[in-house]
This record gives sequence, C-alpha cells and structure tokens, in this order.
Amino acid sequence: MTDAGLRARLPEQLTEEEAAAELAALAAEIAHHDRAYHEQDAPEVSDADYDALVRRNRAIEGRFPGLIRDDSPSKRVGAQAAESFAKLRHGVPMLSLDNAFAPEDFAEFCARIRRFLGLKEEVLGFVGEPKIDGLSVNLVYEHGRFLRGATRGDGTEGEDVTANLKTLKDLPLRLRGKAPERIEIRGEVFMEKPAFLAFNAEQARRIEAGEKGQRVFANPRNAAAGSLRQLDPRITAQRPLKLFAYAMGAASSVPVATHWEWLDQLRAWGFDVNPLSAHLPDETAAAAFQARIAEQRAGLAYDIDGVVYKLDRLDWQARLGFVGRAPRWAIAWKFPAEQATTRLLRIEIQVGRTGALTPRAVMEPVNVGGVIVQHATLHNEDEIARKDVRPGDTVVLQRAGDVIPQIVSVVLEKRPAESAPFAFPDRCPACGSHAVRAAGEVVRRCTGGLICPAQTVERLRHFVARNTMDIEGLGEERIQQLHDLGWLRGPADIFRLPEREAEIAALEGWGALSARNLMRAIAARRTPPFERFLFALGIRRIGEANAKLLARHYHSLPEWRERMLAARIIGSEAREELGSIQGIGPAIAEELVEFFAEPRNLAALDDLAAFVEPEPAQVMAAADSPFAGRTLVFTGTLETMTRPEAEARAEALGAKVTKSVSKRTDFVVIGADAGSKATKAAELGLRTLTEAEWRALAGLPPAEATPDRPVAADQPRD
Repeated sequence: MTDAGLRARLPEQLTEEEAAAELAALAAEIAHHDRAYHEQDAPEVSDADYDALVRRNRAIEGRFPGLIRDDSPSKRVGAQAAESFAKLRHGVPMLSLDNAFAPEDFAEFCARIRRFLGLKEEVLGFVGEPKIDGLSVNLVYEHGRFLRGATRGDGTEGEDVTANLKTLKDLPLRLRGKAPERIEIRGEVFMEKPAFLAFNAEQARRIEAGEKGQRVFANPRNAAAGSLRQLDPRITAQRPLKLFAYAMGAASSVPVATHWEWLDQLRAWGFDVNPLSAHLPDETAAAAFQARIAEQRAGLAYDIDGVVYKLDRLDWQARLGFVGRAPRWAIAWKFPAEQATTRLLRIEIQVGRTGALTPRAVMEPVNVGGVIVQHATLHNEDEIARKDVRPGDTVVLQRAGDVIPQIVSVVLEKRPAESAPFAFPDRCPACGSHAVRAAGEVVRRCTGGLICPAQTVERLRHFVARNTMDIEGLGEERIQQLHDLGWLRGPADIFRLPEREAEIAALEGWGALSARNLMRAIAARRTPPFERFLFALGIRRIGEANAKLLARHYHSLPEWRERMLAARIIGSEAREELGSIQGIGPAIAEELVEFFAEPRNLAALDDLAAFVEPEPAQVMAAADSPFAGRTLVFTGTLETMTRPEAEARAEALGAKVTKSVSKRTDFVVIGADAGSKATKAAELGLRTLTEAEWRALAGLPPAEATPDRPVAADQPRD
C-alpha cells in the first residue's frame, strides 16, 4: 500500500510494518521542512500542513510506542545554529510545543496532566497567549542587566544575536526594580503586518533601483527572522522589529508562584507582554478564549497561528516537566489550515540513505497562507494511487499546521484529456537496481545497497550534516564530486581526505583556501560528542533522541560496542538490558542488533574508530545527585506520586531508568505490592529503596497519599 493509502487509514488500522515505514517517511519529510523553516527562513508548507504531519506522526507513535524513532519529530526541536554566528548554550532547553486542533485534543491534554499528577477534583487554571509567528529568543540577564541573547536554534544552543537584540526598542537593557541574580527570559521577535508590507515595498524599490543584497520576504515571520540574523547590527536596527516576552528559562531564583504573576513581573521589569494574554480559571474558559481569539485573528496587527495554553501553577509545571521535545504543561491549540490550488508539473523520485524511493510533487509556485510553495511530498506510491495524482493535474494544496505542504485532492474537472496514471518506477533511478516492496511495507526500496551511489551519497551527507558530525565545507555537490572520483566511499574516507589536500585544491570549484578550511573542519571533528557520533552512523530508527538515550546509557563508544556485540545473543543480559532502556522499544533494539550482526558494518565502524574518538556522554543532573549515571528501576505501586512522575524526576537527576532488573541495576525503588522485580533485586543483592527513602535522596519533601488523590489506580504493579 502506498504512503497516501496509509495516511487515509487510522493508526489502529496499520500493521506494525506499515507503521514503521510511515514513521520513517514522516521523519524525513518533517526534518526537510524543519530545515527550510528554521535554517533558511523559507518554509515550503503552511503551519497547518506541518502540524498535520506532526499530528499523524504522534498518533502512530501513540499506537506503536515501540517504533518511536530517535529522529522522530516528537523528539526534535528547531534546527542547528547557523555557522555565521557564534553558538550560545541555553541554561534550560528551549523546547517546542505539542499541538491541539480540536476541543477533544485540548481535553485529552488536560486529562494527561491529571493522570501524570494523580489529580482528581482539583481545578486546572491556565494562561492563554496568542501564538505569534515570529522568531523565539533567549535573553540572559545578570544583576538586572542584559548580558547576551540567542535564537532558539536546536533547542539546546542557538545563534548569538546579542548585538542585534540590543537594537530592539522593546528590549530593556536594564530591568526595573529587583531581579534575580541571573535569569533567562524568553520572548518572540516579530514584525507587524503593516510594517512588513511597507518594509517589503521598500525592499522591492531598492531591487528595482539596482541595489545589491536586497530581497523581499514571503511573510512577516521570514522577514523578522532574516532581520534579526543580520551579520551587521546596523541593518537590524533599521528593521521594524518588535518583541513580546512570555516565558522563563534558567533562574537563580523564581520570583513568582504562577505564570500569570510571571507576566505581571515581566511588565514591571519593562517588557512588552501580549495584551491579549488572559488568565483562564478553568478548562471551559480556555475553550471560550480559543473561539474569541479565532474571531479576532484577521484583525490583529500581527500573524498568529493559534493560542498557547500554559498551566498557571509553576509548582505543577515543575512536577510535570518535559517529555521528548515538549513540556507536559503547555500546548498550542492551532487554527484550521488555509488552502490554495495550483498545477502539478511533474513527480520526481528521490532516493534516501536507506534506499527508500520517495516521490515529490513539483508544482507551479503558489501562495498558501502567506508562504510560496513549490514542492510537496507524495510519501509513497500508495498515496499517489489513492489520490490519483497525475502530472498536469490541478491540485488543492494546504499547509498542515500552517507549515508542511500537502496535496489534499485533485480538481478532476480540470484534468487534461491526455492524462494518464503515474507509473511508479520498479527500478532505482540512481543505479538501475530493482526497487522492491517487502511484505507489509509501504515503502519501495532500492536493492542496490552499497553499489547505489544515491544511498552512499545520502549516507555521507547525513554523516557530515549540522546535527550529526557538523563538518563544514562538505555540501551535497562536493560530496558527489569526491564520491565520483572514488575518494569518498564511506565515513572513514572523510578523515583520509587530508592526505589529498593538494589534489582537492586543484579541483574545479575548490582552491587552496577551500581545501585548507575543509581539512581544518575535519580535524575539529575527531572528538565529537558521543550522541552525535551515534546519530551520524545512520542506523535505521536511530535518530537524535534515540542516539542521546543510547549515549546516556552506554556512556562511551567502547562500552556501547562491547554491549551491542553481547546483545546479539538472544536471552543474554546485554540483550535484556538493551530492551529495558526507557524509550528504546523492540523494533529499535532489533535494528541495533542487526547492525552489529553485519560484518561490513563492524568493519566500517572500526575503520571510523581509527580516526574518531567520541567524547563520552556527559551526565546532566542536579548538583550532588546520588542518582547521576546510576540505573534505577521502579516496581510496585507508589503512594505519593505517579510512576511517570517518579521516572521523570529520576531522569532529571541524571539517572538511567530501565524496565527490568539486572546485576547492572544500582537502585530498585520498591512500592506497595511489588512483584517479581523486588524478588529478583533481593536475589541479586541490589540496593533497594522505599518510596520515602527515594524521595529523600531525590531531594523531595516528605509526602503522603491523600484520600482525594488516588494515584495508585493508574500505576502498573511491577
């Protein structure tokens, strides 16, 4: 069945193989649009289309949690910082938000909060803030003075745009009144629509007058992002940028108890806060606020694509924490997608690094929701067949979540008389090898393997990308050029290129300076972070998030290699350990075992290890945490918190939480009615903790279960 056919079906109607294939396609498609949006300020799809893809991905992951990929969009935020700016690390990650599209989605969000916290009758109060379509920034203040600022970047580190931010009239360089010794303040830089139209008109006039380096922008968001990321702050100063502050990052002390009080504090310090933000006493008020803002949307001076709802109580926010890329205590309730029609010119077939053949629609450019769209993924051959999409058709486009473009339907009355159904190729367009579909899969894959140049080049591109090894100077064309010369066949060959520096410098399009810069970039990546190295290997289903999980658990390349080799034996302790890692399901574990079972993969890994020595993963934990780097297992029923909250707290303290007990387990927290895990812990002589002892070591105050807080019912016994 094609990808289109799959997406016409509910997640519960998919087989495991179909779900895995669609998750792979979604991960690649969403990553492409993330790069276009965050790195190039040139989104190809609407926010509505993008969010539709993310929502579909989340729904399938909810149905098949064991298939969650480490490059899953649910575990990714933004894009890597641009090389033209220095990078700044955020004190607390700037994560993204999960989305809601209907009242039932928001109701489920509230239900998740109640389940996690073990709440029953307590009222959930929220703060609603219009979700402005701009560029998120992190502002660091020390002793009330603005120190530096950065874009969100990949969520962990962003671009240092301090000099540009200082030109914004809305940014106070010194906070009024008393402020914490050090605090991060998050905000959104944007451009109002009237100012954007005037700015674009002036840009067009300059282009007409022959001025170089000028450009017009597709929408206010792109204009704001491009203006803030100018290398010359004087240019930024001339742009009509505004700033609304809304959130808190790392802080030496928290000056308020609720988010609503936080917005008042921001105003007192001298920030502009969106005047439409509202304190909402309960869930019903939130739903009414959504309807009210939707009515006002068209008349606002700035673009919004929804409303962000944040749980008001900060102590509950702290307990809820984060999951993957998003906070558990906030959600973006999006508005419906906009649509447009255009003509489909042709369908191209792209070959990915795993051999997957992915069709892409090339269309006449069209404005969809303020963004010029020319390409849209068609996912797979089933999707094409289901929608009967043909070259020459007039098609209806929408941007899922106002971001990712997708073809909704075909305008049949405008179909050309000579039109014929699209014939999906059964041979790889890159190497001519047979392209086959395995039983139960929706993706057709090239069987060429190592002989397929497209797969080799795509794997190399993945290896050097910004969010993997980050080797600057090896773009797509140069990788293809060096591959065609026979100098690049595998990742280790990249580190042999310094032996050919003189030859490379003599190639067309290079020169001595370019070659020398490349060699410096290669030398700088011989000790990458372990999680980046893991992601760069391109193992199927091992994306950024899963790579971080594996790096955190196995710590170093030698330990990981040793344990993976041992895990090849079914029933071994290492195999059981791999399958018990929180977030690593059976499908991911199987991919890892298969990777290490292939001698050529081992040879390539060892070849690479001769040049690269990854830095061991750093344990991120609270100071003096007794759980940093330790392995914990929870068993039985906890009385004072839910199991998910306890596990989240342990991970925040640097622990590795697993589902099974082994001799490598450091602590077993035993709740009421514990079963076989407690027995096994006793047999192995492991250290066990009562719930009270766990709370004390975790730095939590003593607490007791209360009659109106029956958390035990939601928890597994073992």
